[in-house]
Amino acid sequence: QVQLVESGGGLVQPGGSLRLSCSVSGSIFRITDMGWYRQAPGKEHEFVAKISSGGTTNYANSVKGRFTISRDNAKNTVYLQMNSLKLEDTAVYYCNAEVLALSREFKDLWGQGTQVTVSS
Repeated sequence: QVQLVESGGGLVQPGGSLRLSCSVSGSIFRITDMGWYRQAPGKEHEFVAKISSGGTTNYANSVKGRFTISRDNAKNTVYLQMNSLKLEDTAVYYCNAEVLALSREFKDLWGQGTQVTVSS
């Protein structure tokens, strides 16, 4: 019933920008942390950024200063603004949300993934 829907991926040249979004659909009690992870071909799943319900953010060193994570609690949506994109940013980006269901059970949800390709 509850799912994450991602959008915003695409093809961009080095130095360009993209904005990813991820919305939680379905009925929930509360969303705690939300974040973004990515996986490039042949590489491990890696953390990119996260944001708490109170707005506290954390970033991987590789994206610090270039990416900005934000959230709109009224829309149950998290965003990832990606600027100054590099070739090594090419990956499938996955949205993650830790939610408390109406039953008060904790659930760890993942989006379907959106492809970001940085190429000249």
